Amino acid sequence: MSSPLARFALSTYRWVGVALYPVIGTYLALRAAKGKEDRSRRRERYGYASAARPGGPLVWFHAASVGETIAVVPLIREVRRRGIAVVLTTGTTTSAKVAKERLGGEVIHQYVPLDLKPAISRFLDYWHPDLAIIAESEIWPMTILELGARRIAQVLVNGRLSERSFKRWKSRPALADALFENLALVAAQSEADAERFRALGALPVIVTGNLKVEADAPPYDGATLRRYRTQIGERRTWGAISTFEGEEMVAGSVHRALKDRIPGLLTIVVPRHPERADAIEEALVAKGLKVVRRTRDDAVTAETDILIGDTIGEMGLYLRMTDLVFVGKSLTGEGGQNPLEPAMLGCAILSGANVQNFRDAYRQLAQSGAAKMVKDAEMLAKGVNYLLANDAVRRKMIEAGQGTIHEMRGALAATVRGLEPYINPLTVKARLHPHRIS
Repeated sequence: MSSPLARFALSTYRWVGVALYPVIGTYLALRAAKGKEDRSRRRERYGYASAARPGGPLVWFHAASVGETIAVVPLIREVRRRGIAVVLTTGTTTSAKVAKERLGGEVIHQYVPLDLKPAISRFLDYWHPDLAIIAESEIWPMTILELGARRIAQVLVNGRLSERSFKRWKSRPALADALFENLALVAAQSEADAERFRALGALPVIVTGNLKVEADAPPYDGATLRRYRTQIGERRTWGAISTFEGEEMVAGSVHRALKDRIPGLLTIVVPRHPERADAIEEALVAKGLKVVRRTRDDAVTAETDILIGDTIGEMGLYLRMTDLVFVGKSLTGEGGQNPLEPAMLGCAILSGANVQNFRDAYRQLAQSGAAKMVKDAEMLAKGVNYLLANDAVRRKMIEAGQGTIHEMRGALAATVRGLEPYINPLTVKARLHPHRIS
């Protein structure tokens, strides 16, 4: 039972949301102008459906962005294999594209409704999910409370909680208790994550491992890869992927420091937010570097220093163009980015130390020798130089990474076992009331 203070805080949150509801359109319009919202589907953010609800049992999956979406794809396929319908919500246009590419007509995709009572109520009134499965760390108070009020079981899968988020929730124990007690199950990535969820009042909590290890390798277009490989020829390559502001300039500095030592060096820069590509190109050109871009389909010539991978959904292409990468949001950014896809596709990994959001994955990769941490641009340059000059060492890191990925597998089976009390009854219902998503 939540405390009076927690009830007051949640009531205030609810009424602030009600007050903001009439003017939230301006906020969504601004996001749409920046390409962060799909103009044609903005009504979905208010909870209005744009597709028919199929008959029979239905599970609502929510994955905030690209990484979370990729992580739950294998779990969604398992639920669909049982004949249960799935509505998948995501919060970004890029994750919507990934959902379409990887799941197609297997699911109904909607943009996640705003965490405001009118929008959530409208969404739930229409879809009537039998179960809600939320990925990683999406804790939205109104959504959780509305699901709880309707007695819809809600499960957090691939759960993670950074030290910063844990401290923030821990400073509001009554509020945390009022929300986390609504979770029917938390399937955590690691024991450290599990302990944090338990400390905040979530029960039961199980440890399943990281679902991102179970995901398919990112796809690529074979003809495009062959064309780039022909253009690159025998040149040495390395990549700076999922970079955040400042890290592209670090990559440029590394390239300038090494291009005389490693003749023909090509650096592939893949920013986390491709809309920044114009500014990145301008800054790199100002450093005296020759830059080409994927969106322009520029050819890589002998004079090219930097290829900017400024497209969405082509990480599989960029990772197959090199076998050495620096994974961003770890030097000038905070939290890190997913190192599992590079390891899966045969890349030696370098990273800054700020990898709190992927600490368990980096711990395992570092322990096996698959990943090395650097503290600054100078150390990154030394690492790139050393690894490009020592094929055997780089190959050993790659093999260690692929071995670690193999050892980490099993999260899907463990998560499905934890979900069986919730999805087995729906499997029986689905057999009695089969449906088809058109």
